Amino acid sequence: MEFSKLFRSLWILLAAIVFILILSPSKSSAQNSNLFREYIGALYNGVKFSDVPINPNDQFHFILAFAIDYNSTSSPSPTNGKFNIFWDSGNLTPQQVSSIKAQHRNVRVALSLGGDSVGSSYAYFQPSSVTSWLSNAVSSLTRIINDYNLDGIDIDYEHFKADNQTFAECIGQLILTLKRNGVIKFASISPFDSSQVQDHYLALWKRYGHLIDYVNFQFYAYDKSTTVDQFIQYFETQRSNYKGGKILTSFISSETRGLTPDNGFFTACKMLQDRQQLYGIFVWCADSSLADGFRYENQSQALLAKRNFYN
Repeated sequence: MEFSKLFRSLWILLAAIVFILILSPSKSSAQNSNLFREYIGALYNGVKFSDVPINPNDQFHFILAFAIDYNSTSSPSPTNGKFNIFWDSGNLTPQQVSSIKAQHRNVRVALSLGGDSVGSSYAYFQPSSVTSWLSNAVSSLTRIINDYNLDGIDIDYEHFKADNQTFAECIGQLILTLKRNGVIKFASISPFDSSQVQDHYLALWKRYGHLIDYVNFQFYAYDKSTTVDQFIQYFETQRSNYKGGKILTSFISSETRGLTPDNGFFTACKMLQDRQQLYGIFVWCADSSLADGFRYENQSQALLAKRNFYN
């Protein structure tokens, strides 16, 4: 009788564990997707959402660049988490966000935090404390995100005056709070292969990776002499670093760095796609692509939609 009760209890416990495992999201299930993402607004050259071609068969994310917790470009000073708009807000307005999303049901719009610089100075991550920075960031970003009807955030801090654990706690708690409050639906990070940068982002990933939906890894930060084989090796390294994450491939449309579209980028992407590892493509940036009519954006989206991208 006692053995029967014990057996039944163990069976119930096992069934519960299986049920939880089935329902729990797992980053290890990452596979090919049709996600295309593009940064826009950083260069102030008048580019609009409507200028960019949008393939209806892809998921499409615009990423506004940038929201920065500094006060101005003329004599920039940090504001401890009080974010302000530093993208081309004259051409990329809340009304235009609503319009492009209404015209294209597959479009979502996010904003990116930090970036390389503000004015002629670096944009540093330098909170006064985790508590004060987080409070200010949640308040200021909630206002901007609601005003613009945005869907997510991207983390692109590249310079730091805080240790990696402070960065991890501030950013991780920010993503957690914004998601929990229903302010955002997704979050991404945008690291590149620098020891200081990776040190901070890997600390964040270790503690809060389960909250991060995409890794916009800046593969274009590698040298322009990068070959297809090297690109694949770099990709595998970052898959190991951000284990279980959706690592997006990337290129810079000015073709000044990294593996470029004309030198094998799409070949590398097709190789990853054949291996079920092409989790998406992102581009820096629409502002630069405007001059050549977004040729590579069309090719990228066609590849993601599994069409003949060479035509």
